[in-house]
Amino acid sequence: MGSDNEIRPSAKAKGKGVDRSDEMEREQDETLPWVEKYRPVSLDDVVSHKDITTTIEKFVEKNRLPHLLFYGPPGTGKTSTILAVARRIYGPNFRKQILELNASDDRGIDVVREQIKQFAETRTLFARGYKLIILDEADMMTTAAQAALRRVIEQYTRNVRFCIICNYVNKIVPAIQSRCTRFRFSPLPMSEVERRVEHVAEAENVNLTDDGKRALLKLCQGDMRRALSVLQACHAAYDRTGETEVYACTGNPLPVDIETVVNSMLSDEFLTSYNLINALKTERGLALQDLLVGASEYVETIEFPPAARIYLLDQIATIEHRLASGASEKLQLTALLGIFKNAVELTAKAGTNIV
Repeated sequence: MGSDNEIRPSAKAKGKGVDRSDEMEREQDETLPWVEKYRPVSLDDVVSHKDITTTIEKFVEKNRLPHLLFYGPPGTGKTSTILAVARRIYGPNFRKQILELNASDDRGIDVVREQIKQFAETRTLFARGYKLIILDEADMMTTAAQAALRRVIEQYTRNVRFCIICNYVNKIVPAIQSRCTRFRFSPLPMSEVERRVEHVAEAENVNLTDDGKRALLKLCQGDMRRALSVLQACHAAYDRTGETEVYACTGNPLPVDIETVVNSMLSDEFLTSYNLINALKTERGLALQDLLVGASEYVETIEFPPAARIYLLDQIATIEHRLASGASEKLQLTALLGIFKNAVELTAKAGTNIV
């Protein structure tokens, strides 16, 4: 006779009409990206932004939800918040009552005239009396599409509510902004990101070291999506998720490499430093753009005279702009070496030493 813990096939499982919905759901959860698997379900689960979620909760309770405009850096919870709102309004089957479009793909005027207008024209029999249209990355929409959208928003307010999501609010035309209640999503506090990363690491049995966690938090810059994506990539590629593994997965140069490069540019001869950086770029597979970002951060930790620091940061920004415009990496590397040599001279003229 088997124990109580033994798994026995049920009578339902033996028949032809096997209900495998729970099993399929578990399998689907295992294959989901962690960003989706651990996406907030309710407004209470949304990390930070309690002032925003509390205000929207009051709108929903009074059945007075306005058109919404969410803007802010990526990975700060904009899409998660509106999906939690939709679940709060319509229940588990909220997908039937919403139209979710990514304006990066559907950015022209045709999508406004066809998909959005067609969805907005149909009334809902649901108790709330309105449906929800979510336009993600709306700052990628053309000006003509935004002009057409403005007319649709005011024409079908009885049937639908719009939630417009973007990273750069200045790319949304003022006519649409004035028709929406705006909420800014700021970068998430490091403590909140750390708490969620620790929760996911524990749930997924990730061997996350302290230096790996610090590197992850430094690189994500308050972007929860990036933090969880990098964590999952490192867990898939390595048995241990430490600082080296995090930087290897993201393709960013290690802090020790940045320190070596900057110190070489400050103290070594031009040709010696040039050869060292070229060898490091080849060995690590780094781009000059990566070194520029790391160098600008490391410069903040070095004691320069104000004039030398301003000169350095200004010239690093200029080199980054040239690279983005298609300039030669080889020539811009020599320019980078030149500005550090000039910074050393400015420091010497000021009568101070670089620390």
